[in-house]
Amino acid sequence: MLALPLLVLAAGSIVYCLLTVLAALRYRAVQLPPVENPLPLSVLKPLAGVDDGLEENLRSFFELDYPAFEILMAVRSPLDEAIPLVEQLQMSYPRVRSRLVVTGEPPYSNAKVYSLHRMLALARNDVVVMADSDVRVAPDLLWTIAAEFQDERVGMVTCPYRAVPGDSFWSTLEAIGLNTSFFSGVLVARLLAGMKFALGPTLAARRKVLAEIGGFDAVKDYLAEDFVMGKLAAEKGYRVVLSSGVIEHRIGAASYHNNLEHRLRWCRSERRSRPMGYIGSLFTHTIPLALILLAAHPAWWPWSVAALAARVAAAWATGEHALRDPLTARRWYLIPLQDMMHFAVWIAGFFGNTVLWRGRRYLLLPDGRFEVIPEAEAEERAHISQ
Repeated sequence: MLALPLLVLAAGSIVYCLLTVLAALRYRAVQLPPVENPLPLSVLKPLAGVDDGLEENLRSFFELDYPAFEILMAVRSPLDEAIPLVEQLQMSYPRVRSRLVVTGEPPYSNAKVYSLHRMLALARNDVVVMADSDVRVAPDLLWTIAAEFQDERVGMVTCPYRAVPGDSFWSTLEAIGLNTSFFSGVLVARLLAGMKFALGPTLAARRKVLAEIGGFDAVKDYLAEDFVMGKLAAEKGYRVVLSSGVIEHRIGAASYHNNLEHRLRWCRSERRSRPMGYIGSLFTHTIPLALILLAAHPAWWPWSVAALAARVAAAWATGEHALRDPLTARRWYLIPLQDMMHFAVWIAGFFGNTVLWRGRRYLLLPDGRFEVIPEAEAEERAHISQ
């Protein structure tokens, strides 16, 4: 009786993998029109301390090959360690219009959103590109975004990202998962229903669209503010486009504990943001389902083999074909281990309602919002969870 439901799940996962291949081919088939009149763009970059590779990440924005753009960067404190680095880059690239903003402490939970709010008020242009500090871009990124905004129906453009790990085994595993598993979910969602959400590391929006969805005030209390912004823009009737410009998301070199905290934050946030979608993502765990089916009913081993083959095809389609990720080709043998680890964390994501983010612990509310937990209470919750 257990084997039959497992067979249904494995078959569904095979179908999902085949859809992933189709979705990746469709994504790469997009042809952008040439840009006739480059629209001015404002790049907004919230900063907090000096992350690994921050100088190279910021330099890639100062070296953007585009005729009309500005860069605004924001830190909370005048003592932030990123400030000397920013000032050095500003001196090195005097022809790039740039500005550094000190925002002070945020009045609500999402400090990143507060920084974006402050920078938007100072931005000169009607289209803003919001990019995290751990993002590195190609020189032609703004040309791609400008081409996609030539369609007046487009209200938001969200960039897919190729995760690049630091010198850490656990971060390498996570990068492989992001490039071969997470992005497949994005592609399949785009294929079946269109983009009804956005991805956080880099997204662009028209100023009027941000105003219509309620501005940053509408997303200030959400941990997954990127997802919510895309959802609200789509509900207003605007197109949300998955950009043809792939960025690099430098995820650093985390220890096992820090990597596990990050994965749990991701899963718990997704569960709160889209609970039914989180349950439905069971079909994306192809290798764990194939192995469980094999253990439950060894006679059905051809189904398990078919599922493994489908997972290989889906990994190639997303990691190599869609994202052009060299890591997938070099470390493909780590995919089964990554998938099993992610399956365990996915199960753990059903439990618990707190997350750790940049040294602070937050409480996730049922509607996807979150709030800071006072330090004494956070220590007590952490002790109980252990």
